[in-house]
Amino acid sequence: MRLAGKVALITGGTSGIGRATAALFAREGAKVALTGRDEVRGRVALHEVKSAGSEAIFVRSDVRLAADCGRAVDETLKAFKRLDVLFNNAGVFFPHTVPDCPEEEWDLTLDVNLKGTYLMSKCVLPHMIAQRSGVIVNNSSGWGIVGGNAAAAYCASKGGVVLLTRAMAIDHGRQGIRVNCICPGDVETPMLPEDAKQRGLAWEEYLKGAVNRPLGRIGKPEEIARAVLFLASDDSSFMTGSALVVDGGGTAD
Repeated sequence: MRLAGKVALITGGTSGIGRATAALFAREGAKVALTGRDEVRGRVALHEVKSAGSEAIFVRSDVRLAADCGRAVDETLKAFKRLDVLFNNAGVFFPHTVPDCPEEEWDLTLDVNLKGTYLMSKCVLPHMIAQRSGVIVNNSSGWGIVGGNAAAAYCASKGGVVLLTRAMAIDHGRQGIRVNCICPGDVETPMLPEDAKQRGLAWEEYLKGAVNRPLGRIGKPEEIARAVLFLASDDSSFMTGSALVVDGGGTAD
């Protein structure tokens, strides 16, 4: 029960890494607030979290909108009276080079992946500063460190998340707040087959490239969730400003 008595807010909590993390946090004793844009998926995820024995709420929210971020934080505080952990997980991906990337796609990617992290942190930080404690975990990517092919906007946004993480860690460490990020590799989420589809590749063909890593496979959401739990808990009490790579060796290859 490494998060007993804690309250966690998870963006993009209705599927993939966010949903797996919400369920794990619940099993570890946290009360959980989930956000997402899809009401139906939100209610399914909420049921799963509550089935793990935790109090939980779902707040329909778009991280691109300051008002939505503020409302998500307000409803979390209304329900649970405090906020200890923020997992900035919401993200989008489109496979394009700079010449091929439509401007609206660039804006959407930066708005969700980077601006959304900024907006939600901006809403949460005053409460963590007031209570002199808190943990923020941001979801970056291995491609936020080394880059990747045909993913210019995504790499730019995720690289920005890494440096935003380090900047916030410096700014808020003396206020009792730790800020770290995870950098996953290929993970079995709905985003991966969608990437294959947009690249015009059959799933089997896509997987051949995805599993060409030292561990020879893609990751599972639950494996990334365990890394998020480590950063959110006191197990990582002397860590801040870190980018924890969880990618099956992809960035080492």
